[in-house]
Formats: sequence, C-alpha cells, structure tokens
Amino acid sequence: MSSKRSRNRVKALAEVRLRFLRFPERKRNLFPPIRLETEMVDSNSKTERVLKFLKIKKEPQLREFYIPDYIFELGLEVEELSYTPQCPVVVFINSKSGGQLGGDLLITYRELLNKVQVFDLGEEAPDKVLHKLYSNLERLKLAGDKLADQIQKRLRLIVAGGDGTAGWLLGVVSDLKLAQPPPIATVPLGTGNNLPFSFGWGKKNPLTDHQSVKSFLEQVMRAREMKIDSWHIIMRMRAPKEGSCDPVAPLELPHSLHAFHRVSSSDPLNMEGYHTFRGGFWNYFSMGMDAQISYAFHSERKLHPEKFKNQIVNQATYAKLVFASLSHSSSRNIAQLAKVMIMRRHGQWDELEIPQSIRSIICLNLPSFSGGLNPWGTPNKKKKRDRDLTPPYVDDGLLEVVGFRDAWHGLVLLAPKGHGTRLAQAHRIRFEFHKAAVDHTFMRMDGEPWKQPLPQDDDTVVVEISHLGQVNMLANPNCRSKSIHDPSSPSVFSHHRDSESSTDSSDDDDESEERRKFGAADTFKYPEEEADLAHFS
Repeated sequence: MSSKRSRNRVKALAEVRLRFLRFPERKRNLFPPIRLETEMVDSNSKTERVLKFLKIKKEPQLREFYIPDYIFELGLEVEELSYTPQCPVVVFINSKSGGQLGGDLLITYRELLNKVQVFDLGEEAPDKVLHKLYSNLERLKLAGDKLADQIQKRLRLIVAGGDGTAGWLLGVVSDLKLAQPPPIATVPLGTGNNLPFSFGWGKKNPLTDHQSVKSFLEQVMRAREMKIDSWHIIMRMRAPKEGSCDPVAPLELPHSLHAFHRVSSSDPLNMEGYHTFRGGFWNYFSMGMDAQISYAFHSERKLHPEKFKNQIVNQATYAKLVFASLSHSSSRNIAQLAKVMIMRRHGQWDELEIPQSIRSIICLNLPSFSGGLNPWGTPNKKKKRDRDLTPPYVDDGLLEVVGFRDAWHGLVLLAPKGHGTRLAQAHRIRFEFHKAAVDHTFMRMDGEPWKQPLPQDDDTVVVEISHLGQVNMLANPNCRSKSIHDPSSPSVFSHHRDSESSTDSSDDDDESEERRKFGAADTFKYPEEEADLAHFS
C-alpha cells in the first residue's frame, strides 16, 4: 500500500510541475522563491527529466528510439534507464528542404524524441556531430558504461533532405572508418529522391504529423541492412593561362567535388600548372544532354527560389525543361566530346565504342534516376550472354553505363520496359576530353550539375571514376535495389571478383590516405553564407 502511495505521490508531483510549465503565472503559489542560481539549474534539469519520463510513459514505444543527454555531452549526470533502447536513432534534417516541410519535420522529431538527438543540418554539420558522439561513446565504454556500448551497437541514422543531403551524410559515415558503421535510413524530402526510392522509402515528400513520424520510426526499427557501393571521382585539367586561377567557379562546382592538388607521382598529369578536383557519388555521374537540362533547372531555382517551394511544382518545371529541349539540339554527341575508356577486369583498359547518336551518358549505381526511372531496365538472356552482362547490383563494385540519343529517348523510360542504350558495365571509367568545337559541356553527380570547361588548345581534361568502398543502408521490404548477398542471386560473378581485387590496386599505391577517403568532412558541407541551402533539396 505504501508503495502505491509513493507512486501516486511521484505522479502528482510530475503533474504539478507540468502545470507549472504551462501556467508560469501560478509559480508563486506553487513553489517557494528560488534564491540560488545552482538551485535554478538543478530544478530545470529535474523538470526536463520529469517531462521526458511523462512522454515515454504516455507513448512507451518511443523509448525504443531514445538516447539520453549524457551520451551527447560528457559531464552531465548519467541517466540510469530500466531498459535498453532497441533502436536508438540520431536524426539529421535539412530544414531548408521541401519548402516548409523540413522545418515542420524538425519540430515533430524533437517533440517525439529527445531533442538532443535531432539535428538541423543548417546549424550543425554531421561530421562534427558524429565525431563527437563516437568519441563520447568510446570514453563511456572505457568507463564501464554498458548502455553506451549497446547504443553504439544498435545505433541507426535517419537523414531527411534531398539526394545531396543524403549523400553528404553517407560520405561522412564512410570517412569516419568506423568498426561498426551505423546503417542509414533516408527520408524523401527533395525533388528526385532517388536514394530513398531505391531502398523502399518512397519518393513523395513525407507527412510531418506525429503519427506519420512514429510510423516511419517503426519502419526504421524493422528495416534490414544492405550495403551500397561508393564511387570516387578525380578530375584533372590545366590551369587557364589568363584570368582566375580556378578553372571552374567555386559556386558552380557540386559540393561533392573540391580542389585537391596532390596526385600520384606516376600520373602523367602530375605536373606544374594542372588543377585536380576529387569527390564521390553514390548513385550516378552523367554528362551531356540530361546534365544540361538539370543545370538549367538549378540555375532557374537559384534565380527564383520562391518559385520552387513545392515538390510537384519542381517536377513540373523540370518536365517543361525536358520538353523545351526537344525543340533544339545544343548538346553535342558524346563521341565528339570525349574518348571513353573502361576497365571491365583488373588492369585492362578498353576503349568504349560510343554510337554517334548518343548525346548523354550515365554511369549508374542505383536502379533510380531522375525521380525513380531505371535506365538500365532488364536485358533479356540473349543480350546478357552476347554483351557479357551481369545483373545490376548496388554492392558488386560495378557501374552500369547507359546512353541516350536525345530527350525523346529519355522519355521511353516512362514505358513499363523502357530503357536507355546499354553500353557496358565497368568498375573503372575514364573520360578524356580533347579540344572540340565547343568550349564546355555539362556534368552532373547525384543531382548536382555544373558547367565544365573543355580544353581550348592541345590540352586534355580527364575525369576518372573508380570504386572506393561501401556503407550500410536501411532497406524496406519494397526495396528496388538488389544485393549480390541476396540468397536468390547467382553465386558466380567474374566481374565482381575482378573488381574486388582491383579496389586496392597498385595504381593507388603512391597516393595518400586522402585519395582513398571519400572527402565528405571537407566536401559534403553547405556552401558559404552567400549560397542557397535549397541547392541541396
């Protein structure tokens, strides 16, 4: 009986404190004057704990995702939990994505979870957050904290934003080189949403009410882990003889590509007067017509951001640009612009024959491009045999290389079995640009386009793509991506074996650790203050 009275007394005190927060004008009648600053801090912290206790008691399912304050900030009072959270999460939200939705989603997550485990990417970069978090977890584990050990083992990440935002977080996790990297779930909050769509999280912007977010959290807890390849890209070009020392304006480069001057001593372009840029992608690298359309879209959005606050409006505007491109043909065919070399097997470069009609080329890792379309399609058995093709897996160390003749050709993807021109599969690709009739082309990586200068004299611009590593994703049951580790997958892939052996090939022996990192800590960050955060949405 005394135990029951004690529980009732605690509950009554909690309710009184809750009323105190709601009606501060009654504080003089409820509590004695607070005289010391230390007493005020202690009272506030106790109030916070009481509120969290009431929240978890009211919705006990939320406790499975809970992480205490002291995990994020060493020196705080250790919070003893009577249970171990089954699916502790850290949430990153681009509050500028999806118009008002990003901000609304941030509020909802902070209302449902402990607010210290929900981060606004406009205020805190994920590399700093995760570096501090994992440093804290290691220190707490050394001190014998069993909860910290379990949180580290069970931790899952959620990122809400466009493909650029999602790629930023994936790159950060890749660069941390963790023994147990946390798997990542992606919330579709952009225009294309290729990453979320590829792993079963949909492509429509989410609802932001409590019930919808709780439903998403439950899906995260049930989701299975799945690996995804990452791809390193390195671009080299001669510095211009006149004008700026930067051949590409900083704000025109995608945020996943940045200046990097050290290259292998064995590289023929490792000489005075050349610039090197490097970065990486998860879904695709494209060049030509499709990148030109995307560049026009991003340029328009940069000029008139107020017109691009709605996902449906954004997609309609993009479609108008596609149809507008049908009336003119400013894009050169790829064969006129570049020589394309591919490495199907370790150590053997072959020149890829590009049909004269191809105006756009895509190096694709995921089965989702331009908002859910699959340019690779499903080759029949005869084509697989004749062209030595394997199924398109996201963790086999291979890219699918697809071409398009024009914008009409791209529209065939809307048909149930529509696809582009399947050119090859490779684990290494090299584009060599020589002097052409035009002084630029357009390129795009994971939704971020840029205008690329081409050689004016007898110089060469080189873009080389190679397999880098993998990171863990979270996949829903309706996931479109396929894994070589799926029991239903064929057991023998000669291409995959070769690509695995070449990841640490002798070509990279002379290059530093920086070359083998994804570069996310420096690369996948918001631009300087004059740039627009909506670039990522």
